[in-house]
Order: sequence, then C-alpha cells, then structure tokens
Amino acid sequence: QVQLVESGGGAVQAGGSLRLTCTVSRFTVRGACMSWFRQSPGKERERVATVDGDGRKTYAESVKARFVIARENVKNVLYLEMDRLQVDDTAMYYCAASWKRYCSATDDYAYWGQGTQVTVSS
Repeated sequence: QVQLVESGGGAVQAGGSLRLTCTVSRFTVRGACMSWFRQSPGKERERVATVDGDGRKTYAESVKARFVIARENVKNVLYLEMDRLQVDDTAMYYCAASWKRYCSATDDYAYWGQGTQVTVSS
C-alpha cells in the first residue's frame, strides 16, 4: 500500500535549522499536490507548505521566508527545509499526498504519514 514516512525531526535551539524528508512509496510524487502540515497539542492542524502539480509553492504566513518545500521526483521524496526555527514551530510535522494536481482542503489528501516531531527550545 502507499506509504509516506517522515524523518529528520528532532530537538534544536531557536535560530537553528532542520530538514524534514518524506519518503514516498507506491505513489508518484511527480505531478501530485503535496503538503507539509503540523499540529501541536491543543492547536488545530495547520498547513505549513504546499507544492502543487505544476510546482507552484505556497506557504503559511508564519513560515514564509524561513521554510522551503521541495520535491525530488527521481528519489520520490518531499522535503521541508526549515531555517531560523522559532519556539512556536514546535509541533508534530506530517506530509500528505493528494491524487489531485491542485489541493486546498484537507479532504483533498488521500495519504498521510505518521509524523516526525520537531521541538525548538529557547
């Protein structure tokens, strides 16, 4: 079955960097709409970054200019490069894949990973 496996999370001090990787199997990332979401205790799930089927990228306002989403078709993976991390970035991060070329609603995503924890300390 389709699997999305996130890795790269960890503990880092504020101002530091991490790169998350979503390794995808039995689903082709090329041309698909894919996103990174995050959720912390007591908060709603938030879409952090999206790359659509055309390669267009969008970001939550809170992470613009600090995070970069990228897709590597040959390796069939999705990345999230996170720089200048802040305490408020602490959350479980999930990648999600859609069969659609463009996605906006949570229901657009057919597959989700189990998540990787990012903890940012001051």
